[in-house]
Amino acid sequence: MKKILLLSDTHSYIDDAILKHVKQADEVWHAGDIGDLDVTDQIKKLKPLKAVYGNIDSTEARAEFPLHNRFMCEGMDIWMTHIGGYPPKYNATVREELTKNPPDIFIVGHSHILKVMPDKKLNLLHMNPGAAGKHGFHKVRTMLRFKIDGKNIKDLEVIEFNSPS
Repeated sequence: MKKILLLSDTHSYIDDAILKHVKQADEVWHAGDIGDLDVTDQIKKLKPLKAVYGNIDSTEARAEFPLHNRFMCEGMDIWMTHIGGYPPKYNATVREELTKNPPDIFIVGHSHILKVMPDKKLNLLHMNPGAAGKHGFHKVRTMLRFKIDGKNIKDLEVIEFNSPS
């Protein structure tokens, strides 16, 4: 069993409140729009990190992290990308591959809107952790925490922070 912290859209922002949750996880997954790489550097000092770059990320971030990250965790096939859309209206850049070879979990960022929803047609779980940073239109900063135990997701929780200032 692995404890996962999923965040996105930090836009160069990280603080002790985020890092407190990083310390409690076994792995941290970042779904893009990292901003300053100090964010991922601080996370990597504490826990293993899997990440993708987003549309605002620099050439340095694009050199360090892929656009798409597909990996196994416990018994689950995970696909993480920054801009992926939502069921059933997936982004054109992922739609064909997603339909041909769907993962168990499809993770996106970009919208700053927290959403966890099943795609019954593709038999996958779609996850967007919202935005953990302070840049954007969102009123509440959010992340997701959950456990992967074989082919099961357990104890899924939304972590909310005070409104951006």
